[in-house]
Amino acid sequence: MKLLLIQGANLRSLGQRQGGDYDTPSAVELDATLRRHAERWDYSLEIVYTSSEGEAIDTVYDRVEVGIDGILANPGGFTYHSLALRDCLSYVAPPYIEIHLTNIDRRGIRSALSSAAVGVVHGFGVDSYLIGLEAMLRHLRHARFQDH
Repeated sequence: MKLLLIQGANLRSLGQRQGGDYDTPSAVELDATLRRHAERWDYSLEIVYTSSEGEAIDTVYDRVEVGIDGILANPGGFTYHSLALRDCLSYVAPPYIEIHLTNIDRRGIRSALSSAAVGVVHGFGVDSYLIGLEAMLRHLRHARFQDH
């Protein structure tokens, strides 16, 4: 299985933020954890960091064209207003799962992208990513089982 993870605006600075809700490992450390998970569970994971909504949209369409099974994203700064990215994720065939390190409901944030998602995982720190990846794998396996 091929999965794409888009790390949206401001996520390249993970681990550099001071305390609070964002006390997390660096982007490099997070990527290493996620790649180990992919290796252990035998799937391909491409991780793309971008602070450009247009680049995120182009990445989704480019990867769908060459063939991916699922899309996960922590939209970061795109969470608040990215209707164009939401529309893109709604139009493409692969399922999409939204991920957030913090509990965005507790922070009073409404995601502009969540209506395109099959599910949203938030509030568990780095584990939000692992839970999201495992949910995607189960979702895809269930869909394949239903097709046979």
